[in-house]
Amino acid sequence: MRAKTTEDRKLIEAFDPIAETLGLDIVRVRLMGSNKPGGARRLQIMAERKTDGEISVNQCARLSRAVSGYLEETDPISGEYILEVSSPGIDRPLTRLKDFDTYQGLVARLELDRLAEGRKRFRGTLAGTEDGEYIAIDLEDEEDTAMIPFAWIVDAKLVLNDELMKLGAEKAAARRDQEEDEDDEDFEDDVDFGDEEDDDFEDADNDDFDDADFDDESDDNKPN
Repeated sequence: MRAKTTEDRKLIEAFDPIAETLGLDIVRVRLMGSNKPGGARRLQIMAERKTDGEISVNQCARLSRAVSGYLEETDPISGEYILEVSSPGIDRPLTRLKDFDTYQGLVARLELDRLAEGRKRFRGTLAGTEDGEYIAIDLEDEEDTAMIPFAWIVDAKLVLNDELMKLGAEKAAARRDQEEDEDDEDFEDDVDFGDEEDDDFEDADNDDFDDADFDDESDDNKPN
């Protein structure tokens, strides 16, 4: 899930060791097209610190400069593109098995690549992982915990609710305190840290699903 296409996967293989040298993990890479014919594509990189899952603006800038250097030297992407380096955000995507342990107790949405008990989409409270291959999730209005193979999941993200917003506010406060202690650095003007929307590009989460997707779910078609 960290990559969606073959091109994304090749980029992640190159970016992982670059992030490693900076003490960062790549959460997700997406190379997305423009909505305008002939427009520049967008290369979105989500990253976080290995130590605590957070990332500062300065660290985004350092990763952006390092990745830019690699891209300029190897030129692996054809055509025009704009690089965007950002944190995963509050209602972050869950792309690695360990994410489902880290965010245990929070509500998430999952989408599968196949039907499970008659449906592909599920919503509930994360209950960790088992046997290194299953996601445990307490589905809404269900008594039993569902076990879903991680390999079946094509999309997963946290649900933005009051609990998650409170957690996000606490992390934001801690992040501000840390950034005040860091030296100010100049960074490239063309780096977009994900705070502004650009109608020229496809939404980074255009394949994500919303609450309406769950309205028609049948209570009779839920995994045991």
